[in-house]
Amino acid sequence: MTFPVVGMVGGGQLARMTHEAGIPLGIRFKLLSDTPQDSAALVAGEVVVGDYRDLDTLRDFARGCDVITFDHEHVPTGHLRALEAEGVPVRPGPDALVHAQDKGVMRARLDAIGAPCPRHRIVADPADAAAFAAEVGGFPVILKTVRGGYDGKGVWFVRSEQDAEPPFRAGVPVLAEEKVDYRRELAANVVRSPHGQAVAYPVVESRQVDGVCDTVIAPAPDLDGELAGQAQQLALRIAQELGVVGHLAVELFETTDGRILVNELAMRPHNSGHWTQDGAVTSQFANHVRAVLDLPLGDPRPRATWTVMANVLGGDYPDMYQGYLHCMARDPQLKIHMYGKDVKPGRKVGHVNTYGDDLDDVLARARHAADYLRGTITE
Repeated sequence: MTFPVVGMVGGGQLARMTHEAGIPLGIRFKLLSDTPQDSAALVAGEVVVGDYRDLDTLRDFARGCDVITFDHEHVPTGHLRALEAEGVPVRPGPDALVHAQDKGVMRARLDAIGAPCPRHRIVADPADAAAFAAEVGGFPVILKTVRGGYDGKGVWFVRSEQDAEPPFRAGVPVLAEEKVDYRRELAANVVRSPHGQAVAYPVVESRQVDGVCDTVIAPAPDLDGELAGQAQQLALRIAQELGVVGHLAVELFETTDGRILVNELAMRPHNSGHWTQDGAVTSQFANHVRAVLDLPLGDPRPRATWTVMANVLGGDYPDMYQGYLHCMARDPQLKIHMYGKDVKPGRKVGHVNTYGDDLDDVLARARHAADYLRGTITE
């Protein structure tokens, strides 16, 4: 029997962990990577090094693949349409993926389907940004380039018209959004298959430091059950309306007056779902593989009362392996996931997962392990 070949565009840690989830199923992975040193390229069996922005490279890569999926959203929409026209299954397809590629397109579509969002509009220049600020009650406001931003890049917190000048230097449209008065950030992760089966994971709390996800708590503590259900239903509806196939992360604001607003969309496995590797019956990565192959989806329910994911960021202590002895001896239940990346200050090089019945204990264990591996604590 011939098992299918999944073509993964992008060689980062998401591709690495998705490849890992396919191994028990006998699924073959073919990787299009920028360099042989990318995280997934270090472990995948079949690696093509090439530029995903080149259509001929994509065409050559797609030969022999049963389906194409992604570890990032940056492949040009026109290239994906060309692959589809030539009979290559692309999941998620270009009509869905564009909503994760272009924040302006995303906001317009979410408005059209009635999804709750911060007030927003495209602005032409700093003066227009100041006019928008006046419309929403004054500065500060948030400015975002519509394409290319991630982990806080391409996002500006502006307090005046002068502050609003840098975003326009990139030469791409700029989206202005009101500054939301929010209690915390949440994420609703769902997975949808081509024939419409969908599953929803528990809504999580996502804690950010300097625009980068630092800690995820599953499920979100003290979240009203009705609001949690609204978030899951909203994410499932967005997945259906946009025709998403695979994993969809809907990043949300929980406002101080008890509402939820959509912040961002990601159509691939997502940092807010890394906890599922050890904390859910079926991980986000395994369900993404199942979805793009149109296999029945797995159970998204949690295995433990609480699961906490803490990102391990690079610091001034490059030999993280030496930290395993201490971390594993201190916490035999600790799960460490490293990405094979060179350690650089501030770079995501791995994450840890902890779980249990006492949230304070689970949080403390995750934070200790992440900080010890980074070298910010020594005991």
